[in-house]
This record gives sequence, structure tokens and C-alpha cells, in this order.
Amino acid sequence: MPSTNPERDETRFVIMAKKIETTDYSMEEKIKALYALQMVDSKIDEINKIKGELPLEVQDLEDDVAGLGTRIENFNSEIEELNDMTRQRKRDLDEASLLITKYEEQQNNVRNNREFDALAKEIEYQKLEIELANKHLKEYSAAIKAKKQQVEEAEAVLGDRKLDLEQKQTELAGIEKETEKEIAVLEKEQSAAAEKIDERMLNAYRRIRANMHNGLAVVTVKRDACGGCYNRIPPQRQVDIRQNKKIIVCEYCGRILVAE
Repeated sequence: MPSTNPERDETRFVIMAKKIETTDYSMEEKIKALYALQMVDSKIDEINKIKGELPLEVQDLEDDVAGLGTRIENFNSEIEELNDMTRQRKRDLDEASLLITKYEEQQNNVRNNREFDALAKEIEYQKLEIELANKHLKEYSAAIKAKKQQVEEAEAVLGDRKLDLEQKQTELAGIEKETEKEIAVLEKEQSAAAEKIDERMLNAYRRIRANMHNGLAVVTVKRDACGGCYNRIPPQRQVDIRQNKKIIVCEYCGRILVAE
């Protein structure tokens, strides 16, 4: 809906324009902010080094615990399914036994040999069904025993993994507790520096940083050389770097170069 207050719209536009203007930092300010951001990120990297491999170890143990839990659930489901099949086979046995008793009683009242032979075949068939059911019951029993053994073994491993996980989590939580205040301060400095850098430049910084084993994307020129790879920087290029008029990267390692 169109505004009915032109004066208010004009005032709001002026305020927005001033806000945009105040956040339009010069290239020198952006370069200094990049260097400040690198310093903060390096400090955070140092703190994270204290944690070492703990975060990865905790993650691996959490995955192991979850995987073992799922495995145990699957074993128990299979055991329950085997128990259901066992109960069904026992019902089949009872039914076959009843039918044999019934047919044997009917044989005593047959009128001819043909009826007797027909009942004899039914009795023989039910006896075969009983043999087959007993065979399946033995198989189910062996399978249940094996599955229960697997559950016991998995639960033992799970118990060990949970103990290890608890120990690693406690150790990691202790380190994070000791460093949380420092990290909080650094994160504020990190945000303050990042606000002065445009998105494209910030993405380039992060991309370079991710490709460097030591996380250094912005380095100073020291003794006429790149502070990252130590290759010599030509004098004229050093003059351009000191002027802070544009982003200049090392032609050897690709890091962003700033004046010392």
C-alpha cells in the first residue's frame, strides 16, 4: 500500500542513505580490517589447537555409540521375529498332533480299505509336518542363541564406547569452559572486523584461508619478502602494497599482502 506521509518517507530515505554512507569503508579500511580479522582468526586457531583431535574423537565415538545402538535394536528385532516364528511352529505342532489323534480315531470306524488308506496318508503327512516343524524349531533356537550372543558382545562394546565418550566429552567441555570468555571476546572482534569487509572480499579471504595449512590468508611483507611463503616481493609491488589502494596477492602462494 502506498505511503500517505511523504515527509516521513523522505526522512526515512535520508536516514537509510546516511547509514549506507557510513558503512561504505575505504579500501585502506577494508585491508586493515582484513588484517585484523586474520589476527583474530589466528588467535582462535591457537585456542582450537588446545582441543587437538578431541572434537573429532568425540564425533567418532558418538557415531560409534549410535551405530552400536542401532545394531543392538536390529538384533533384538530379529530375535523377536524368531520368537514369533517359534510360537507359530509350536502351534503347528499342536495342530498336527490333534489331527493325528483325530485321524487315528476315524480309522477305527472306516467302512473300507480305501478310507483307511486315505486316513493313513493324512496321518503320514501330519507326521512329516511335525518333523519339519521340529527341524525349524531347532534352527530358530540356534539362531536366537547366536543373536543373543551378538547382542551381549555389542552391549559390552557399547558400554566401553560410552565410557570413552563420557571421558572425552568431559575433557572437551573443560577446555571449552576455560576458553569460552576469550572466545566470546574474539568472536566480537571477528564480527566487528568482518562488518567492514564486503562480501566478495570476505569470501575470497575465507577461500584462501581454507587452502592454507596454517590458516594464514593475510600476511605482511617482511624484509622484502612474503610473510607466508618467504618469496621476494619486487620494490614497486611493495610500494603498491603500502598505498593500500587495492588488494594485492602474492604471485607465488596467493596470500593477501599487507604492509608491515
